[in-house]
Amino acid sequence: MSPQQPKPLTIPFLSFLSFLLLLLLSPTPTHTHTHTHSCSPNNKTKHPCPPFPNSTPPFPFSTSPGCGHPSFQLNCSTPHSLITINNLSFSILTFKPNSSSFLISPYTPISSHSHPLNNTCPYSTSSIPSTPINLSNSPFTLSDESCSRLSFLQSCSPPTLPNCSSCHYQCKLIKNPSEIITDCRSFHHSVSESEPSCQSDVLGYLNEILTLGIEVQWEQALTQDSYFTNCSDCINNNGFCGFNSSDPNKHFICFHAESTFSPQWIRKVKPNKITVFAIVIASTSLLLFISVTVSILRSRSLNSPSPAEEDPTTVFLHNHRSASLLPPVFTYDELNTSTNNFDPKRKIGDGGFGTVYLGNLRDGKIAAVKHLHRQNHTAAFSTKSFCNEILILSSINHPNLVKLHGYCSDPRGLILVYDYVPNGTLAEHLHGSKSKRKGYWLTWQTRLEIAIQTALAMEYLHFSVVPPIVHRDITSSNIFVEKDMRIKVGDFGLSRLLVFQETTSSNGYVCTGPQGTPGYLDPDYHRSFRLTEKSDVYSFGVVLLELISGLKAVDYCRDKREMALADMVVSRIHTGQLNQVLDPVLDLGNDGEALDAVAAVAELAFRCVAADKDDRPDSREVVGELKRVRLRSSVNGDVAKE
Repeated sequence: MSPQQPKPLTIPFLSFLSFLLLLLLSPTPTHTHTHTHSCSPNNKTKHPCPPFPNSTPPFPFSTSPGCGHPSFQLNCSTPHSLITINNLSFSILTFKPNSSSFLISPYTPISSHSHPLNNTCPYSTSSIPSTPINLSNSPFTLSDESCSRLSFLQSCSPPTLPNCSSCHYQCKLIKNPSEIITDCRSFHHSVSESEPSCQSDVLGYLNEILTLGIEVQWEQALTQDSYFTNCSDCINNNGFCGFNSSDPNKHFICFHAESTFSPQWIRKVKPNKITVFAIVIASTSLLLFISVTVSILRSRSLNSPSPAEEDPTTVFLHNHRSASLLPPVFTYDELNTSTNNFDPKRKIGDGGFGTVYLGNLRDGKIAAVKHLHRQNHTAAFSTKSFCNEILILSSINHPNLVKLHGYCSDPRGLILVYDYVPNGTLAEHLHGSKSKRKGYWLTWQTRLEIAIQTALAMEYLHFSVVPPIVHRDITSSNIFVEKDMRIKVGDFGLSRLLVFQETTSSNGYVCTGPQGTPGYLDPDYHRSFRLTEKSDVYSFGVVLLELISGLKAVDYCRDKREMALADMVVSRIHTGQLNQVLDPVLDLGNDGEALDAVAAVAELAFRCVAADKDDRPDSREVVGELKRVRLRSSVNGDVAKE
């Protein structure tokens, strides 16, 4: 039997009595002015604090002792605010609101005389700290991008060393540069020809990297740090987050502003019989009101299931995009069943960040189910890549781009569900298992169509999407081939919006550490950290060279100078020996029209892989030139037939 509902006039009356009770029970302050705690948002700093010039730093950052998170304490300074991580100070170069990453650079004041690189050693004012950078036992992790430039760095042999007896640390860095950041010592990176094999000035190169800044990140939604959980509860109760600075364990504290709700005339009223009577009546009414409210809420809760704890990844996605724009959510058990428990026999692909299985969905559709790896140092990146790919693929629609059908975020794994493209990848057709099947090789006309469709997909990302998207990993392994030989470009895990991501610039580029596949990585981007659409154009140029030559983008069996396909073919084009790298299976013989078309595409590829991005065409020019080549070929072919 359900509890009796109060009459309509009863609730306002009980509310009034409860209000009266609160007035009477309000504490009488010892002074009349309003008190604001030092952790309150109303307690503004007197001077702007970079990189928060217009507001106080948000939790977990704080400039007030005992406020925020103990590992996120800032010291306002000019031109950059400082943060201390494991007893080492860093300047915060850039920080974007609502972001979980920022750029920092080691802070080494010129006046410091304890620096081992000072006085007797070079670089007395460098950004190289006196001890290795260590982020262990802190909420911060170093991004893989920041480690990538150190993993291949080595000194040219024989290195020029200073007096190692007085510059021991300096000599150690010259011999092993990765010692500067302990988190990078075990980082593995494939070296491509576009990366320098050695550096004659290792310390200068290290100084340049650290001066530009290294990217650290912290995942508030995914962290197990109790401070973040406790702070969320504290904020929901109108409190301010802080900690006990005198406690060695720095226990969390939720500060509350002093109550100033009662008007001054109420505070001056002294208790008497009437007041006591009113308190009794108000208390009784309040208890009755609470009892009725609890009964109603309990009745409602019995009719609806208790909400499960929301998945942090889902919360992140909903904070960045409306739920109606996101693809459907699959359960882990549903996808596990569709792939027969992720049966190795159903595996159709295996990349650096995930394994792809063939799945049969409940509606009968066949899909590609990508299970992302979540282990060791790739775990944080996989989660970031996972959310990034969902947000990007849910905002685009093009016939030459793979479609995302849904996703699953579960403690057992992160999973993406795509179109199944049944005919393998372009890499398999050019130099994989499919290329070895007799009579199965790609004709020149088919290769030209594949190039045009890939360029159309790239043009769509650069010119039809706002803000533009840089794919950042256009390779023959990420170009999937349909049965009718049409293609779809996929794998958007490394993609980036050209603006409002990472550290941005008004000049149309994004500052972020280089990532991508060796052999396809833009050397200009690798040197300058400036990601633009022209980085995709460079990668596409390498794909064009693969279509022409049938050779791999990187082959460690080739001579070192020709290990990278771009270097190999460009040198042949310079010497007029393009025919030496032309794929022999094309068998063009004396077909002058086809040879002219190949030469025109080779010239376009030569421009695409130019070392300076300003010398490269944009994707719209690339599409126009390829269509002109196709038009000339078709017109000349019709004339030849006549």
